[in-house]
Amino acid sequence: MKKLVFSFDENTGFSKDLLGGKGANLAKMTALKIPVPPGFTISTEACRAFLEKNKKFPEGLWKSVLESIKKLEKQTGKKFGSHTNPLLVSVRSGAAISMPGMMDTILNLGLNDETVEALAKKTNNEAFAYDSYRRFIQMFGNVVMGIEHHNFESIINKIKKLSKKTEDTELDGKDWKEVIKRYKKMIESERGASFPQDPFRQLERAIRAVFDSWLIPRAITYRRIHRIFDDLGTAVNVQAMVFGNLGKTSGTGVAFTRNPSTGEKKLFGEFLVNAQGEDVVAGIRTPEDISKLKKEFPDLYSQFIKTAKVLESHFRDMQDLEFTIEDGVLFLLQTRNGKRSAPAALKIAVDMVEEKLINKKEALLRIEPESLCQMLHPHIDENCDKEVIAIGLPASPGAAVGQVVFNADVAHEWAEHGKTVILVRHETSPEDIHGMHASKGILTSCGGMTSHAAVVARGMGTCCVAGATDIVVNSKAKKFTVGKVVVKEGDYITLDGSIGEVRLGECETHPPDLSDDFLEVLSWTDEYGSMYVRTNADTPNDALKGREFGAKGIGLCRTEHMFFNDERILAMREMILSQSVDQREKALAKLLPFQRDDFKGIFEAMDGYPVTIRLLDPPLHEFLPQRNRDVEHMAEEMGMTFEAVKDLVVNLSEVNPMLGHRGCRLMMTYPEIARMQTRAIVEAACEAHKNGVKVFPEIMVPLIGMLSEFKYLKSVIQETVQKVFVEQKISIDIKIGTMIEVPRACLVADEIAEIADFFSFGTNDLTQMTFGVSRDDTAKFFPDYVKNGHLQVDPFQVLDRKGVGRLIAIAVERGRNANPKIKIGICGEHGGEPSSVDYFFHHDFQYVSCSPFRVPIARMAAAQSYLRKVGN
Repeated sequence: MKKLVFSFDENTGFSKDLLGGKGANLAKMTALKIPVPPGFTISTEACRAFLEKNKKFPEGLWKSVLESIKKLEKQTGKKFGSHTNPLLVSVRSGAAISMPGMMDTILNLGLNDETVEALAKKTNNEAFAYDSYRRFIQMFGNVVMGIEHHNFESIINKIKKLSKKTEDTELDGKDWKEVIKRYKKMIESERGASFPQDPFRQLERAIRAVFDSWLIPRAITYRRIHRIFDDLGTAVNVQAMVFGNLGKTSGTGVAFTRNPSTGEKKLFGEFLVNAQGEDVVAGIRTPEDISKLKKEFPDLYSQFIKTAKVLESHFRDMQDLEFTIEDGVLFLLQTRNGKRSAPAALKIAVDMVEEKLINKKEALLRIEPESLCQMLHPHIDENCDKEVIAIGLPASPGAAVGQVVFNADVAHEWAEHGKTVILVRHETSPEDIHGMHASKGILTSCGGMTSHAAVVARGMGTCCVAGATDIVVNSKAKKFTVGKVVVKEGDYITLDGSIGEVRLGECETHPPDLSDDFLEVLSWTDEYGSMYVRTNADTPNDALKGREFGAKGIGLCRTEHMFFNDERILAMREMILSQSVDQREKALAKLLPFQRDDFKGIFEAMDGYPVTIRLLDPPLHEFLPQRNRDVEHMAEEMGMTFEAVKDLVVNLSEVNPMLGHRGCRLMMTYPEIARMQTRAIVEAACEAHKNGVKVFPEIMVPLIGMLSEFKYLKSVIQETVQKVFVEQKISIDIKIGTMIEVPRACLVADEIAEIADFFSFGTNDLTQMTFGVSRDDTAKFFPDYVKNGHLQVDPFQVLDRKGVGRLIAIAVERGRNANPKIKIGICGEHGGEPSSVDYFFHHDFQYVSCSPFRVPIARMAAAQSYLRKVGN
């Protein structure tokens, strides 16, 4: 029978996969002689078995739990269920990958109508004992019995009103007894059953509930957002209770060994006297800065500082610590690698390398590539004159401008309809995760820097202002007030998450300045790996931005994106609507100088680096005139009647334009298009070359599905190239390749590779065609696929390895077998997604290409792939 339960003092190798992150770290802390309350961990394997076996405990699990409780009784000198000296425990989740606030915790388990009296007598503190009991009933009632929090809170508020008290801490034993009485009555009314009194039954149901919490909606949503696999399961940690709510000699807090927002090497955290941990992290009470601990308990503060340094030194990373002081004695309840903002992650990385705590390779592997997006967030224009209506805590940096909403579901819905929203709450809860993810900013009137809103927002890279206490939130009325200022749902506000300001109205924002730490860490990525990063850019400005972020060339220049201003689109429409070669060449002649100037600017911006230019690939419907006034304009321009142009538009319309007459198919019909674009490219390259620019043009033919298509168009391109060389009296190296985006092209890649200089995978269209769906329509049903587990992630965001990835692997293998010198890259959106970049790295791609603002992410991902492969 497999061992499923492990005491904290067992040396198990500290595997997070087995014990979860929390359990593994508690075991390590115990081994380091850190003052940790004793306990035991039920493994993730037990959770997986429970969920696989119709929610039945695996064989031997309960017996092992009972044996572990007996051991815990010996370690503490207390007895579970005792009427004189009761052992109470906490029951907490702990997945292998940290999911803060996503799953459930139950404190004070083991209390009942008799043990609470024993606790009151033993501590000589009736208020503490009955407060602890009501907390247990509330947590158990919510987590295990499924009763909403507000049912409990409304009872407490009624008792406070009756007793004319404002704070929970003012309630005495008599008050808490009345609360408990009403809690029990409400539970019986809601569930038709009494609150369980048997501590062992309580423990069994609590363990089941924590296992079940792996599958609750907010945990699933969190895993979808952070791309954590569903099959990992969670461990369960059962730990002897220590109490921070015993009075003025007790307290609880959360601290980070460095500032998680800025990375400053200084203890950062919050503390509450006479409180339990949930009071801090849930934002129920606004906590004090950790410096208060030094004033209240100077000796314990010194002990805590030393402990924090030991843990940071041991784990060699910034630690997120939870601690409790019980009647003047310090206990550490948890340590884990702390969640941090991107600026903090970069500063911590640079500082720890300088401190020789870690090396560059380790530092790079610790940075989440996606988090670098935070460094690219806008900031508020310094001349913004919008009124500052409130100031809260700068919980997560950046600026956010959006419309106010008060409900997570509304935030999600509005965002799906293209609105920019800011979620405003008294405090957020884990159930709000989907709305928080959909929002550009988060504002709360309660809670501190380690509240749920703050921690989750930092992890997401979302701007957040927390604890803006001047704001009165009325979610039911869909408004918040600050003095006489009333802000209603749909009104615009601006948040500055870097300084905690809330402004009324819309402020102008500007792109951020890249920090020295950002540039330093990115420079390290160039030291590792053979796969480099290009950018997708359609204008010289985009090219310069990509180069600023470290792109080493352009992997995709979409020439059809150059035609969307008024003057150019007229010539484009004239070309599409032309009825003869002469008409078409006349229209193309108008387009050629525009294209040539654009290409010249792009070559200059990318001096010394290759530039891949994709020939025209327009779904025609994007360019055809639709409004009558545009049809009239084209009729006048082309000397035709309105009806004639209208008929042409109707005749050119396609049932499925994304799979219609576009890409190479359009140029097979009208090769003059390929001739014009090739001429523009080569003339621009020659002119730039004459001006001292190092040019490396690569002409890419889109949507190839057959060798004959590429063979014909390559001959058209080569013929035009040679003509321009003769005219310009110059010759430069020009590569001709193709975009692999049709499944058939993957299967005949060996044929195409024989005459192609390069392959560039267009994974957007390849995914579309492989799944047989339009990416413009998937929003209607793919979210349900992900939600219901049919897809782990949206394949248009993360490469589908089993399907699309398999086709890519086939194409790469066959292409290289036919032409070992062929260059292979990718220019679809997956080129900037870290796990997809890792896939391309392991298939020996020479480069990935992505939008300019994702270049830093791709650079980090590529370096990490190399380091994981070779070891650090």
